[in-house]
Amino acid sequence: MTDFFTTILDRAASGDRLSEADALALAECDDLAALTDVAAALRDKGHGGLITYSRKVFIPLTQLCRDVCHYCTFAHPPRRGERAFLTRDEVLDISRAGAKAGCHEALFTLGDKPELRYRAARDELAALGHETTLSYLAEMAKAVLKETGLLPHLNPGLLTRSDLEALRKVSVSQGIMLESASERLSQRGGPHFGSPDKHPARRLATIAAAGEAAVPFTSGILIGIGETRRERIEALLALRDLHERHGHIQEIIVQNFRAKPGTKMAEAPDPDEADHLWTIALARLVFGPAMNIQAPPNLMPDALEAMIGAGINDWGGVSPVTPDHVNPEAPWPELDLLAERTAGAGKLLVERLAIYPDYVCAPARWLDPALRAPALRLVDGQGLGRTDRWTPGAGVETPARGRRFANPALTAAIEPIIARAVAGETLGERDIVTLFEARGDAFDRVCEAADALRREVNGDAVSYVVTRNINYTNICYFRCQFCAFSKGKLSENLRGRPYDLDWSEIVRRCEEAWDRGGTEVCLQGGIHPEYTGATYLGICRTIKKALPDMHIHAFSPLEIWQGAKTLGRTLPDFLAELKEVGLSSLPGTAAEILDDEVRAIICPDKIKTDEWLQVMEAAHTVGLRATVTIMFGHVDRYEHWARHLLRVRALQARTGGFTEFVPLPFVPMEAPMYLKGTARLGPTYREAVLMHAVARLALHPLIPNIQTSWVKLGADGAAACLNAGCNDLGGTLMNESISRAAGASFGQEMPPEAMEELIRSIGRTPRQRVTLYGDASAERRAASFGAAPLLDPINTPARKYERSAAE
Repeated sequence: MTDFFTTILDRAASGDRLSEADALALAECDDLAALTDVAAALRDKGHGGLITYSRKVFIPLTQLCRDVCHYCTFAHPPRRGERAFLTRDEVLDISRAGAKAGCHEALFTLGDKPELRYRAARDELAALGHETTLSYLAEMAKAVLKETGLLPHLNPGLLTRSDLEALRKVSVSQGIMLESASERLSQRGGPHFGSPDKHPARRLATIAAAGEAAVPFTSGILIGIGETRRERIEALLALRDLHERHGHIQEIIVQNFRAKPGTKMAEAPDPDEADHLWTIALARLVFGPAMNIQAPPNLMPDALEAMIGAGINDWGGVSPVTPDHVNPEAPWPELDLLAERTAGAGKLLVERLAIYPDYVCAPARWLDPALRAPALRLVDGQGLGRTDRWTPGAGVETPARGRRFANPALTAAIEPIIARAVAGETLGERDIVTLFEARGDAFDRVCEAADALRREVNGDAVSYVVTRNINYTNICYFRCQFCAFSKGKLSENLRGRPYDLDWSEIVRRCEEAWDRGGTEVCLQGGIHPEYTGATYLGICRTIKKALPDMHIHAFSPLEIWQGAKTLGRTLPDFLAELKEVGLSSLPGTAAEILDDEVRAIICPDKIKTDEWLQVMEAAHTVGLRATVTIMFGHVDRYEHWARHLLRVRALQARTGGFTEFVPLPFVPMEAPMYLKGTARLGPTYREAVLMHAVARLALHPLIPNIQTSWVKLGADGAAACLNAGCNDLGGTLMNESISRAAGASFGQEMPPEAMEELIRSIGRTPRQRVTLYGDASAERRAASFGAAPLLDPINTPARKYERSAAE
């Protein structure tokens, strides 16, 4: 390779955007190894160890087309006795089969405006109640989404801005292959002669209009139809220009021509492997690290590892149900085989939707409001596809461990991060995000490392506390979008009547908890507009007067902030007074995600991140210990989780006041933001387990106790977390209101007998503790076993903010 080409590749490798001149110059570079080495490195920089695909069904709505491409067997003229369009029932039958097979995408492929050429198409459309193919396509896409939940991706050919906007309302993404930027191919004797919709300028106009309409878009090139290598690069540059203008091209496909019998190009040679790899590498070099570069795995099945080595990061849509109707002679690879071959190239195959992660994670920009909820409910925190039905609190069985393919390279990449965590070093944000991204063998390795660290710090004991939750009011004037518990004039979802407990009922519940072996009462509630700091002081005095030895674990930082503000006190002064009248420690709730980018969406009128941290620092300063939580899996992403952990760690390094870290998976079922379609379906099972494991690593050695929530995860999920770095099973609760209001179904109490049975079932030793992690006394432990049933609680009707039946 000449020094000239080496200089260009060095610039590309350093991350510089290739100029048009440099890109075109590479048309003369034949050093395939040099090109693919740089391309693969760029792909790794942008996509790490993942290769994505979309599990889809292929719906050929019509195979009539007004174009006559000389290599195509998909399109054909009307045939006697054969319908021009699939019926609604046929479309839905295909889609339902796909949904049953776990597909997320419905790919509609069809000829371009056949009604402009064929009377048969016009007549059949009229019988279907439509004037145009696009109108019928919109109806079918809408039906598929509504009836099956599959997300439509549409490839209907040339479109105007108004066409694109109409179809955007029923699809998550659209696409058109540029194929080539060479007008020469549309001249007489060329493969596109007689095909008006294949003129490059017209196709580029459609792609530009898609950008103006904010449509996540697919395009690419078809190689081997008579174009030169320079013309391929010119096509890629034209697409890059449009993407840099609008940011809407989510993937570039490099598709290799396959000669088909019965076409005018039946004798044309297929591109060989080297030519295909050369073009893939050039696409990566032109577009850089971030773009998704795709090559269909069924069109060159013997070169899968080589295509990964040339810079792709995506296999496109692969169907377990339907054939590739455009290339019916080329069957899709079995997904297990594709995963195995991908692993053989050192990468991990993962599922995505028809809309790529960067786009689904910005739904307000890229998705019509009607499509946002269906898409968000199918993705995880990375924007990749959910692959099981598990949801926090839903009572769904925990997913079975899927087949694993060894990926030593991926596991090795996280070892330095794990080593620094085990050594007690503070990890960087990107380090923590990398741990959250762990899948397959790497996921197993993170969990194993966290559990080994747990064993070193805590031994094999699993602790729990006998406690009673008391939520003293469900009236709240805040409007947190995740909360299904609070009620009041401003509450969005009233399920059950508002209440405000009499203090005598609070004391009765505390006494009942003491009689049942309780050492702690945990008190939290809504922010009642009538409450002041005096309310919280009075609750503590009343409980301590009745039960001097009961540990009062109470009042979230939001309640503390509001209480201090209503009395005009500083935070340290108010907290010191609470401690004096009996407050023993604080629950670290109201944290949600300690990042104001997220808080602005889910709790915009609540205390900000710095204010939450101020309350906790003040509490620690006056000698009050606290727990700390994270509520995750809604609108947040892995970088937000990392920032939360780092902010908690930084405060703990200054004060040492946190006793434990408690991950709380978002329970979506009744949450306002989920019902509005703006939140995900909670974390995936992988993410829920990983949160506990990553917390163990990221907070070591400053926070020694990691707790799992049986209320959110169920017994099986809690057991999995106990084997992934957790040492604490939380509280018996006796009453649990907040998670149940959100839709959780795992019950209101796990008595000591059940706690210890669960702990022993995984080969660990139970330890009943008190709030600050000392051992429970023998007397308290004895009282906790065989406890009498709880009396029915009395929820005193609220005198303020009670709704009438007419409301």
